Amino acid sequence: MEPAVFLSNASSYQHPQGEPPLSRTGFIILSIIMAVFTGPAIILNATVIIVSLMHKQLRQPLNYALVNMAVADLGTAMTGGVLSVINNAQGYFSLGRTGCVMEGFAVSLFGITSLCTVALIAVERMFVVCKPLGQITFQKKHAVGGIAVSWLWSLTWNLPPLFGWGRYELEGVGTSCAPDWHNRDPLNVSYITAYFAVCFAFPFAIILASYTKLMWTLHQVSKMACVEGGAVAKGEMKVALMVILMVLTFLISWLPYASLAMLVVYNPDVEIHPLVGTVPVYLAKSSTVYNPIIYIYLNKQFQKYAVAFLLCGKEPREDDDTSETATTVETTTINKVSPA
Repeated sequence: MEPAVFLSNASSYQHPQGEPPLSRTGFIILSIIMAVFTGPAIILNATVIIVSLMHKQLRQPLNYALVNMAVADLGTAMTGGVLSVINNAQGYFSLGRTGCVMEGFAVSLFGITSLCTVALIAVERMFVVCKPLGQITFQKKHAVGGIAVSWLWSLTWNLPPLFGWGRYELEGVGTSCAPDWHNRDPLNVSYITAYFAVCFAFPFAIILASYTKLMWTLHQVSKMACVEGGAVAKGEMKVALMVILMVLTFLISWLPYASLAMLVVYNPDVEIHPLVGTVPVYLAKSSTVYNPIIYIYLNKQFQKYAVAFLLCGKEPREDDDTSETATTVETTTINKVSPA
């Protein structure tokens, strides 16, 4: 059987008696790799959520978005991550057609919500640093509204396959499910094309536009900080670094998957080995562990509470230094370089 045939006929669910696309050892290795990412992802994202609920000092607009991303990443890890570990350990997808649809829907819902949250964070940073609308600031109500929109947007575009426009199907080596990129039915192709445009291309365009403006402004702020010793400007630059790292790791994780999907859609005759098709899938799922590491390490508030929580330590003293990376900054230093 040619690799492309296996991928396009992914609906023939694998079973222990069937001829598997990988050796038993190959499946075990994939299971171990996913376990290495999934275990820490569950622990770290749960930690971010719990410490944010425990400490009101963390309830700032940017942190609202970070917690929302932690919720989405935890959902991805608990569904796609855990199931990938189990199914690869067994060497086939063991949950049947219904389980495939449920996993595909859940992982897609959480994944697109996470991507939309990255776009929300990019917009939040642009408003805080660049002030494109003058003195209008990004407040908690805006963060909550953006979070609601991210979930609603994701839900809107992941529900159609449950009702006949598009479908969820096995992918790669047949141990996980996702939107069916291989089906050439015109109705399915129309869904996949629209899905890519509004769930990948549109958020990416927002991220790109926001960070183009942000980086230009921070360039001006950095020059002023060198002259005036602006501590607040330096703090803002550290926050920007944190968010830029989050954006880059997310794009590095998800762009190969999105690119491969579009390659299959526009060139259905391309031959892709199941293992090659699986690598971008698991790379995307591994993104769930990177973000909490980044913002626990770079955000002093999260670091102070999260490390103590993970080590079962004592409650940090309330008089400890506040975060260098305050999430909302009102400063004339920033205003001086804000575009009119």
